[in-house]
Amino acid sequence: MKNIINNFEKEQIKKQTAKKNIPNFRAGDTIKVNVKVAEGERSRIQTFEGMCIAKKNAGLNSSFTVRKISYGEGIERIFPFFSNIVDSIEVVRQGDVRRSKLYYLRNRSGKRTRIADKNRGEEKDQYELTKNSEETNTEEIIDKKFTEKNLGKNDNKKKEVEENNNKSEKTEKNQSLKNGDEPEK
Repeated sequence: MKNIINNFEKEQIKKQTAKKNIPNFRAGDTIKVNVKVAEGERSRIQTFEGMCIAKKNAGLNSSFTVRKISYGEGIERIFPFFSNIVDSIEVVRQGDVRRSKLYYLRNRSGKRTRIADKNRGEEKDQYELTKNSEETNTEEIIDKKFTEKNLGKNDNKKKEVEENNNKSEKTEKNQSLKNGDEPEK
């Protein structure tokens, strides 16, 4: 039963990530979240920019918490990763922190809430990495199986070929030394 649920969640995640890119960000990063807001019949996109203070990885139910200060008042908002409400996510600045949950920032104000910048370079999208790793893992498994089958049958042939190659390399070196050429390093 659990296997069926996991497979269903993976399919849904693939569908959601095909539509939009989710950048690889961590707690402490300053991010811009473009949120779809419906007002009557019309809808528009509103930007919510703040610091990511928590990230919950729970498959399809994954979410992240963003905190910002607006007119001296702290505002936190929890966004689900795989929701139609979140239009896009953009990393503005990368922070250098050693914790995964930054709830201690709630009790701080002013300059005490600052977090040092850290340049982690360009990072790929979060779910782009998993797609690539799945593809390479399957290719590696197929290659291993193929080579294991062939090695079992062709072990003797392979050893003979390697021995012949080693002998030919030694004879070439000996001939070059007899001709007066300098040995290769």
